[in-house]
Amino acid sequence: MFKLFVLFVVMPIVEISVLLEVGDAIGGWTTLAIVILTAIVGAHLVRAQGLAALAEIKQKTAMGEVPADTIVEGIMILVAGILLVTPGFITDTFGLLMTIPLTRKPFAKVLVTQFGQQIKAQHFSYQGQGGFSHQSGSPFSRSNPNDDDSVIEGEWRRTDDKHKLD
Repeated sequence: MFKLFVLFVVMPIVEISVLLEVGDAIGGWTTLAIVILTAIVGAHLVRAQGLAALAEIKQKTAMGEVPADTIVEGIMILVAGILLVTPGFITDTFGLLMTIPLTRKPFAKVLVTQFGQQIKAQHFSYQGQGGFSHQSGSPFSRSNPNDDDSVIEGEWRRTDDKHKLD
């Protein structure tokens, strides 16, 4: 709840105050021109980076790899596009940092690692009647999808009376 309050109440107030301060320092029309220019340049930059990320996702998928890092980067590029089009200098700064591969790639790796750790913490182990046991790593691990441990063999039968063929 607090994060949403900061995002939707505090952040716009801070952004407007920064815009007013910059407007007082360099002029209102210059500030407006910079905001419009960053939106245009940001849209083109996000488009180019987004297409590159999409091509990398297709390439990794064709090679049988899990493109988790690239998918996270694609989401970051989408968020960056929204931030760059939103008027303001703070949002433009964060949007630019998420658009540039030099700063985006390390941050994406951290996000994938943390998300993978959360997934591992939520996984479970279950031992049922048929001897089924489930223990696995992160779904974002870069293992070969054709490994022997990815196949689950078993037998089943219905025990309810509604579907008996007798």
